[in-house]
Amino acid sequence: MTNSRTNEPGAMTVTWTTWIPTLSEVQFGLQLSGPLPFQARGASSPFVDGGILRRKLYIHRVMLRGLLPGVQYVYRCGSARGWSRRFRFRTLKSGPHWSPRLAVFGDLGADNPKALPRLRRDIQQGMYDAVLHVGDFAYNMDEDNARVGDKFMRLIEPVAASLPYMTCPGNHEERYNFSNYKARFSMPGNTEGLWYSWDLGPAHIISFSTEVYFFLHYGLHLVERQFRWLESDLQKANQNRAVRPWIITMGHRPMYCSNADLDDCTWHESKVRKGLFGRLYGLEDLFYRHGVDLQLWAHEHSYERLWPIYNYKVFNGSRATPYTNPRGPVHIITGSAGCEERLTPFALFPRPWSAVRVKEYGYTRLHILNGTHVHIQQVSDDQDGKIVDDFWMVRPLTNRMLYL
Repeated sequence: MTNSRTNEPGAMTVTWTTWIPTLSEVQFGLQLSGPLPFQARGASSPFVDGGILRRKLYIHRVMLRGLLPGVQYVYRCGSARGWSRRFRFRTLKSGPHWSPRLAVFGDLGADNPKALPRLRRDIQQGMYDAVLHVGDFAYNMDEDNARVGDKFMRLIEPVAASLPYMTCPGNHEERYNFSNYKARFSMPGNTEGLWYSWDLGPAHIISFSTEVYFFLHYGLHLVERQFRWLESDLQKANQNRAVRPWIITMGHRPMYCSNADLDDCTWHESKVRKGLFGRLYGLEDLFYRHGVDLQLWAHEHSYERLWPIYNYKVFNGSRATPYTNPRGPVHIITGSAGCEERLTPFALFPRPWSAVRVKEYGYTRLHILNGTHVHIQQVSDDQDGKIVDDFWMVRPLTNRMLYL
C-alpha cells in the first residue's frame, strides 16, 4: 500500500494491490481506535505482468478528499471481502509558509535494503513530511514474474503508507515499458508518473524521467514531449517565485559524477546534460536558464555533493560561503539506500567540482526551512546514523530567476 500527494488541495491517493477483483474502499477517521466514520471509494484496474506467467493483479486507487491540513488520520483499505490493518498518516500543511522535511534516496532493493530499518524508525518518530524516491526500486519489480515487486511493496509499506511517497522512474523500471512502475505508483498528472510536479511549502518540486534518453525504442517523441513540458512547467514556476522561491528537480541518472564506472555521468557530454547527439533536448542549459536551485539524483550507489556548477565550471557564492547565493545549481547524488548491487566506488581523484564523496550506505535529509534557507544532511547507516555531510543553501528572495 502507498500514499501519494495529488495536486488537488486536501487530497491524498491511496494505492494497493489484490489478487482478485474486489471493490475499492477506504475507511478513515481521526481516532486511533473505534469506528472509522468517513468512506471513500475508487476503482481498480487489472494489471498483467509481462513475464512468462502473465500474472494478473488488481491495482486499486482511491482518492481521499476534504482532508484537513496538518492533521493525523487513521485509515484502512479493502472491501467486505477483507480489510488491511490500520495505518496512520499526517496530511501536509497547506500554503507556502511552513518548513517541509523530506527523506531523499534512490536505488533501494528488496535484497540488501540497508537504509530501510533506520528510515522506518525515522518516519515512526515523525521526522519527515514526505519521501522522495529518486528511481530504482526492488531490483527489479518485474523479476520472478513481478513477485520481487510484490516483496518490495510489502517491505516499503510501513514507509509508503505513512506519508506521501513520491517517485520517479529509474533504469531498473524499464522492463515492459515501465509497466510495473506505472501500475504500482500513483503520481500526479496524466503521464503515469513519468514526469509531474507539485508544490510543497516554499518549494516547487519537479520529477522527470532521465530514462527517455536511453530507451529510445519507446519513441523519440517522449524526449521532446517531456522537454516541452519541463519548459512550460519551469516557466510557470518562475512566475510564481514570489510565493514558492525554491525550484527543486529529481531525476534518476545524474549529469555529473566522479564514480569509477562507465555510466553516462562519467562522460563529458552526458546525454542527460547535453541531450541526444550532444545537442537535442539537453537539460543542463534548460535548468540553468530557469534558475533551478537544487537537482537531486541517484543511480550511482554512493553519495556525492557538487559545488554549484554549470558547464563544468564552479560557481560558488564566495570562497567562504560557497552555497550562499550560489551562481549555479547545486547537485546531490544520493543512491546508496541499499540494493543487491552494493556500493559504487569512486575514481581515485575527485574532480574540481566535487565537494564531498561518501561511499557508505545511507540517505539524505532535506529540510526546506523557508524561502531563503535549505538544510541538507547525509545520514550514514554504516556509522549508525552519523551525519557525514551537513550544509546549508542560502539564497535571497530577489533575483531568484537568474544566477548573478
